[in-house]
Amino acid sequence: MTTKSKTFYITTPIYYPSDKLHIGHAYSTVAGDAMARYKRLRGFDVRYLTGTDEHGQKIERKAQEKGTTPQEFVDGIVAGIKDLWSKLDISYDDFIRTTETRHKDAVGKIFQRLLDQGDIYLGEYEGWYCIPDESFFPQSKLVDGKCPDCGRPVEKMKEQTYFFRMSKYADRLVQYYEENPEFIQPESRKNEMLNNFIKPGLEDLAVSRTTFDWGIKVPGDPKHVIYVWIDALSNYITALGYGSDDTSIFDKYWPADVHLMSKEIVRFHTIYWPIMLMALDLPLPKKVFAHGWLLMKDGKMSKSKGNVVDPVTLIDRYGLDALRYYLMREVPFGADGTFTPESFVERVNHDLANDLGNLLNRTIVMIDKYFAGTIPAYVPGATEFDDNLLETVQTTVAKYEEAMEKMEFSIALSAVWQLISRTNKYIDETQPWSMVKDEAKRETLGSVMYVLAESQRISSVLLRPFMTKTPQLIWQQLGLAAEDLPRLTAWESVQSFGHLPTGTTVQKGDPMFPRLDAPAEVAYIVEAMGGGAANSADEVKETAPAAAASAVPAPEPKEEIGIDDFAKVELRVAQVISAEPVKGADKLLKLQLDLGYEQRQVVSGIAKFYTPEELAGRKVICVTNLKQAKLRGELSQGMILAASHGDQLTLATVPDSMPNGAIVK
Repeated sequence: MTTKSKTFYITTPIYYPSDKLHIGHAYSTVAGDAMARYKRLRGFDVRYLTGTDEHGQKIERKAQEKGTTPQEFVDGIVAGIKDLWSKLDISYDDFIRTTETRHKDAVGKIFQRLLDQGDIYLGEYEGWYCIPDESFFPQSKLVDGKCPDCGRPVEKMKEQTYFFRMSKYADRLVQYYEENPEFIQPESRKNEMLNNFIKPGLEDLAVSRTTFDWGIKVPGDPKHVIYVWIDALSNYITALGYGSDDTSIFDKYWPADVHLMSKEIVRFHTIYWPIMLMALDLPLPKKVFAHGWLLMKDGKMSKSKGNVVDPVTLIDRYGLDALRYYLMREVPFGADGTFTPESFVERVNHDLANDLGNLLNRTIVMIDKYFAGTIPAYVPGATEFDDNLLETVQTTVAKYEEAMEKMEFSIALSAVWQLISRTNKYIDETQPWSMVKDEAKRETLGSVMYVLAESQRISSVLLRPFMTKTPQLIWQQLGLAAEDLPRLTAWESVQSFGHLPTGTTVQKGDPMFPRLDAPAEVAYIVEAMGGGAANSADEVKETAPAAAASAVPAPEPKEEIGIDDFAKVELRVAQVISAEPVKGADKLLKLQLDLGYEQRQVVSGIAKFYTPEELAGRKVICVTNLKQAKLRGELSQGMILAASHGDQLTLATVPDSMPNGAIVK
């Protein structure tokens, strides 16, 4: 369908082509691609935009250092970016470059309109300028005399400039926030914008520069270059044809359904951009989603630290889908997360090789052995375990859909793995190897084979937005005919059980994800990163803190328990997906936890020690067999462990490399 109600327009930030992109940039773009593919799966007419922001002083200086023109400089890097997106199988519909004529012409018209209507005026600006961030700062905003955003040195500059009257629209913007509570996601980003930038008072924004030439000239005043705020941000509408003679694509897709970006540029997209659109009398985007950073153990990636991860290195060695899956599963989207070689290898071995790959291999081998490779007939309710498995299918699809609509990608994938784990368990429950010995159970055995194959067909459809090659390999091994693929891989086919045609011939294939030699592969990744993650492969020995806390006095002895008593407590690793305060309870936080095989809600009295933002993404230890209870009206399905002494409390946490759901002994 291509009706207005079924369109979906999603964008990434446009990347600055001053250097080669790394895995952090891939994170944003793969996330956008997953959402675009999901919406296409749901029948939407999707337009997915990405591109490059190619103007500015930094590009001009880089080109001078290389002895080339700015255009030649960016052309070379943009070619590499497009090649990376091709390797990542990014299904973008348009790639906008700010050096393209279609963009430059439209930006000139936008600037002229804002100038004509009095929203832009000529003035003079003096302040401290950060070239890498292309931002001016007053003295009061500097941190130790450096850029407050990136920590780099700043330069004192004074120049004549055009200003945009931001303050004119401040009240209107606050009203929009209030009337559209879903506009900024996650919620914490909205509070940051209100408290740190809008409420203290919006200053008018400098929107032109005279200290460099590489950019779009101000109409009628060519000594001024239109600054990044209008130039780069306008890409979201110029790419649709706004400002051109043909606005049919713009009329069809605008407003955007979601602008996707990393959290450090949320201010530009939730303050500057909405106000520009208000001034242009255009609808605002429906949602701005600012995800967290993909960090290393020693902080942000940088060449100087030797910890930059090249996604191409991982793709070439481990395959495209291993990387795409890891990026979307490992970190709750919206929170900061940490890349470690150990966690990457563990995801490949545990999730992809052991769970997904081994399940398919076991199924194909049994169908080939017991039924000469032909999928037998389905008999509803053939075993006492069928109803529970089918119920898991239904709940998985429901959880997946809910999570995807919220862009909670790790939760969506966790739901799929819950179905995969349940299907693996179904093999152990039904024991086909015993059933085959009894001819009277052959029909039941055949139905068990069908259930296994159909469950994996459903899982493969749900994996389509995330893994672009693996579902096809599953379909090949299940023997799905080309003419049946549109029907058997559509969203509608996961709404009920039993679509897989009986009589289909399976095809044995090579393992999709061969198990990795963990120590060797961790060492390989560390070496590929330049050795900066050495601590990841060979953990730093613990040392006593410089100012150790005094020892705790000996406690009163408690009643001894036996090992059997302790064994009754089930402790598992859980990752905090999100956290929020419990209404009317100053001490309580409501946590959503990912246990790998399921999600749970736990209410914990840690609100005075941790903010929700600090908790997201942490791996904690959860008591999973504690009887559930209600605290202040909120269901609590377990308890998380922490150490406390006096007025101090610290959560018990585990390394990121430990998978969710792992047993703590």
